[in-house]
Amino acid sequence: MSRGKKLDLFIGTEIKDGWAEVQSPRKTAVAGEILEPNKHFLVFKKEKRRGKTVTLVGEFCLKEDISQEILKSLKKKLGCGGTLKDGWMEFQGELKDKLRILLVENGFRFKHGH
Repeated sequence: MSRGKKLDLFIGTEIKDGWAEVQSPRKTAVAGEILEPNKHFLVFKKEKRRGKTVTLVGEFCLKEDISQEILKSLKKKLGCGGTLKDGWMEFQGELKDKLRILLVENGFRFKHGH
């Protein structure tokens, strides 16, 4: 097969044959209410993306601009990159212990065991 051609596979069924298209829901539902920092119960998650570790912390129920300010200050203090997606803050690297200290200083709480 030459490099420029794509392989064309046909499975043999179509959606109009009685099959239903699966609509996958979001991973998390973004909460509609805005909470104070001491009312949050945050959790940590660790994922591997392209061989690199990513630390996720959330779910934050804050206004977008306030979340961005907190994210910016945390990234600056930690010296790492990160982003805000669907109420979760994502940081490059394994930073669970350092993040916990900084977020507790800002008044956030964590679920027991996280």
